[in-house]
Amino acid sequence: MTAERVRIVRSWEWARPERPARREVLAAVPELEEAKPPLLFVPGFGHGAWAFAEHWLGHVASRGFPAYALSLRGHGASAPAPEATLRSYAHDVAQVAAGLPRQAVLVGHGAGARVLAHALARYPARAAVLVAPVLGGWGTFGTALRRNPAGTLPAVFGGRLRLSRRQLFSRELPDGDARRYVSQLGRAGRRAQWQLLTGRQPEPAVGRPPVLVLGSPDDRVVSSAALTRAARRYASAPLLFPGMGHDLMLDARWREPIDAILDWLEKDPAPTPH
Repeated sequence: MTAERVRIVRSWEWARPERPARREVLAAVPELEEAKPPLLFVPGFGHGAWAFAEHWLGHVASRGFPAYALSLRGHGASAPAPEATLRSYAHDVAQVAAGLPRQAVLVGHGAGARVLAHALARYPARAAVLVAPVLGGWGTFGTALRRNPAGTLPAVFGGRLRLSRRQLFSRELPDGDARRYVSQLGRAGRRAQWQLLTGRQPEPAVGRPPVLVLGSPDDRVVSSAALTRAARRYASAPLLFPGMGHDLMLDARWREPIDAILDWLEKDPAPTPH
């Protein structure tokens, strides 16, 4: 196995391996091979690979990058997994990334950014992008409770986290599209939802890949302060897209953030200093 496809496995992971699960992976590849790194998109809780297949996968491929989107176990068309954990989800990401033809760029949205952060401790990514990241902790819970009490409280007790059209999208998105996207939302594993609040922080990333954080100051799920804190973890500043909602990949101006990500990658960002 080449260095590009190495996964880091701890001794306790050998003793307690994750159960295999059927995983949905959607893909769009360029017509001509340009030797650009593949992007693996990791959706947030309740979302599946469909959220990236709607716009971003095809657009990424049109710019010469192979694009893949994973549905975490229990999401999309992946196998049901009501008791999945953050570790299970990180395992899914590392497994799929290790199977790609070249060292991948990992792109995580929402709580998928927290999953991605755990996966980075096991998979040496080319780079990482955190899109409207929900990195967890009780501060995340407090913000969610203030902004969406009826949808948040059930999730604390094992129910489904419910997000509304107003939280996820800007007013620019047509109502028909918004209703269609909301109708496709599923639910994360009960344990994973709880671990998002109480679980251990991710270990340092293997190889210190460059990390880009982006979001919207008008996001009703992730505050501007939370975006700034997330970027500071990686010694950077967030890239902001005013007027957009939490689901940047589905909102009316979806091209702006994905083009910014691809422009950043084409500059070949350097690894984060130790």
